[in-house]
Amino acid sequence: MLVNLSIRNIVLIEKLDLTWRAGLCTLTGETGAGKSILLDALALATGARGDAGLVRSGADQGTVIAAFDIAEDQLVTQIMQEHDIPYEGQIILRRVQSKDGRSRAFINDTPVSVNLLKTVGSALVEIHGQNESQSLTDGPVQLSLIDSYAGHQDKVHQLKEKYVHLKECEEQLELYKNASERAAAEEDFLRYSLEELEKLDPKEGEEEKLSDERTLLMNSEKIAGYIAEALALLEGDKALHSALNGALRQLEKIADQAAGRLDTTITALERAVIESDEAQTQLHDASRDMVYDPQRLEQVEERLFGLKALARKHGVQVDQLPATKAMLQQQLDDIKSGADRLEELRKNVTQAFSEYKVMALSISKTRLDAAEKLDKTVMKELEPLKLNGGGFQTAFTHVEPSTGSASGIDSVQFMASTNPGMPSGPISKIASGGELARFMLALKVALAEASDPLTMVFDEVDAGVGGAVAEAVGSRLKLLAESGQVLVVTHSPQVAACGNHQWLISKSVDGDNTMTRVDELSTQSREEEIARMLSGALVTEEARAAAVRLLGGQL
Repeated sequence: MLVNLSIRNIVLIEKLDLTWRAGLCTLTGETGAGKSILLDALALATGARGDAGLVRSGADQGTVIAAFDIAEDQLVTQIMQEHDIPYEGQIILRRVQSKDGRSRAFINDTPVSVNLLKTVGSALVEIHGQNESQSLTDGPVQLSLIDSYAGHQDKVHQLKEKYVHLKECEEQLELYKNASERAAAEEDFLRYSLEELEKLDPKEGEEEKLSDERTLLMNSEKIAGYIAEALALLEGDKALHSALNGALRQLEKIADQAAGRLDTTITALERAVIESDEAQTQLHDASRDMVYDPQRLEQVEERLFGLKALARKHGVQVDQLPATKAMLQQQLDDIKSGADRLEELRKNVTQAFSEYKVMALSISKTRLDAAEKLDKTVMKELEPLKLNGGGFQTAFTHVEPSTGSASGIDSVQFMASTNPGMPSGPISKIASGGELARFMLALKVALAEASDPLTMVFDEVDAGVGGAVAEAVGSRLKLLAESGQVLVVTHSPQVAACGNHQWLISKSVDGDNTMTRVDELSTQSREEEIARMLSGALVTEEARAAAVRLLGGQL
């Protein structure tokens, strides 16, 4: 329930703080006094689109704060919990609108997006403008009303999830079928490419080894010549080995007399003799191995160039050829096993469709039962709203589950007749503006028990009706307010008299400043205001007496 509304610098309102009450709250006043400004301000606080034109002339920004008392089990509490916004029995919505067009939103002083503000606001307030009853002509809105009355929104949400899952399964199947068809068309190419790789059988690191061997073979004659020269130097008349041995023998002769000073030198010479022997042996071995072999060079080059050509063909490095071979093998294996995967995906689609179908049919039956009950309830409301002889029913159109949507297999159309004996037709074509508003009221009263307690706001919902019809509209609004709170902007004295509380909106001009003010009326003040609404600018005693009679029937 809306308990407080504070407005700063919005259109004609410089500063306004209002405390609201439960029940039916009526707002009256002359045309242009600013009644709609209050609704625009409340709409802004609950997430409506911002507009720089709402900021009062001369101000940099305007602010609206709306405070609500809430019950623990309302939908809005779930939204608050999901977004980790603290609350303790009250929710305060704040919207700051700047004259440059930017706006900021807050819930319980927590900065939020305007979308979240709108989500929370729509769970707290339902605003019906002068043309809002036209939503009754919208098929999806009508279906959502049936679902609300049936009280199975959880199942409808589950149905949507099952529909999304079904579409995902169908998409996976279609993608795999297309991929399988492409793969099957490429099977011959894959098989030929794999045979090429299997025949060559590339090994990881092979390119480097072959390159090294090729370099060695190409330079083998040159290397052999240098080895021969090195051996000649080591083994000639002045061979290093003979010189080292000679020096070692000379030092060994006097080693005992040198008091250990030659021991390190002798050890170094012994090691040098051994190393020179090993060097000669290794050079002999290398000389035997370093034989120019043009046939082996040809083999190495043929394989190396073959590997590089195949790598270019597949657009990879030579060392990646083994992985390419494994990938091609996997693709061929996938083609072979594609039938099994295809069957698995088909089963997934069948299972998903079966689950969707079962729930869609179940929801459809529940909707039919709920619509039948709703039709009867609405019919009972038509007579009090002076639609005697009128009729109301919900017409269903069903599609096969295979062509269903996220909302199921049903579409609905509210059908109405306004006079006895007249055929029924779509409510948008049968009912006039005033009649449509009354049909909406009948629906709202019928749906009240199935909905969370909202603050409902009606802007001149009684437009186009008067007399007994207006009084009937007022009585149904009052009935609708019994379980919550209803705010009504009205020019009808009959509707105003039905209110539990009444506020007067007036406009005053002080020089260049025009301001709107709002005053809650006492019983006596209400009599005077309703008398004004009955008689116009000149309030007569007859009008005052009529106002007393109107209020007497309500207070």
